[in-house]
Amino acid sequence: MCSDLVIKATGVKKRYEDNYALDGIDIEVNSGQILGFIGPNGAGKSTFLQSVLGLINTEGNLEVLGLDPRKDRHKLLKEVCSITDVAVLPKWMTVDQVLNYVDGVHPGFDLKKCLAILSRTNIKRSSKIKTLSRGMVVQLHLSIVMSIDAKLLVLDEPTLGLDLVYRKEFYSQLIEDYYDGDKTILISTHQVEEIEGVLSNAIFMNQGRIVMQDSIESINKKFLELRPTQDSIERAKSLRPIHSRMELGREVFLYEDTEQDKLSEIGEVRPPIIADLFMAIMEKTRKGSET
Repeated sequence: MCSDLVIKATGVKKRYEDNYALDGIDIEVNSGQILGFIGPNGAGKSTFLQSVLGLINTEGNLEVLGLDPRKDRHKLLKEVCSITDVAVLPKWMTVDQVLNYVDGVHPGFDLKKCLAILSRTNIKRSSKIKTLSRGMVVQLHLSIVMSIDAKLLVLDEPTLGLDLVYRKEFYSQLIEDYYDGDKTILISTHQVEEIEGVLSNAIFMNQGRIVMQDSIESINKKFLELRPTQDSIERAKSLRPIHSRMELGREVFLYEDTEQDKLSEIGEVRPPIIADLFMAIMEKTRKGSET
């Protein structure tokens, strides 16, 4: 396996009774990518991330850092860290006790780095976990994870339930204090608009399948949104947009593989935001399955 290849999934499936949570997933993730898994509830995002962490059995072939996540989970956990929406820390412990425990059991943990990160927060080392707010617990968990020299970080809805300030601080801290260009980060979240600025790649999922996967750079070249002038709407329609929507009383068209110069002649052109593109692709996929 190529040394730059962090994850290789081929035909990965997971079935629960009569439904496939994962239905033939093919993914290759390279070192240094920040990959966003985007999709509605039940799309299979969390199921795939759980399989990467070796928490569930799947059909097909899955390698993470050259290891089988289920058979070699004890080896894998030396190189992988994770935060999920159900992540918990012992509520009876103080912050200092948690840090000392992690320092004692994890050889890759850097206590000095963790303390430096925590010094920029309002978290007191003498406080018990049970007295911390949900946002502070997530901050503490992130500080611990960022202080472990791991090759892969898995974030499954890490900021669920946090207010806007904490969510922004979370991703800002992640990029500033953890990401170094070589580490790989997988993120699953409903707050798509908050992560698209940090993503290098995106995967759209629905009903256990991948609908689209590409780099953000390629997506921005391939897809364009047009806000035509009022007298150019019919011409905009003639250029065969793949989707249209109303925005503040104005029609917005989405194009795939259409020359930007043609669009610029009749209105304002920009790459779509990921959330809008996802909704358009979902609608296009649904219509395609109905025909």
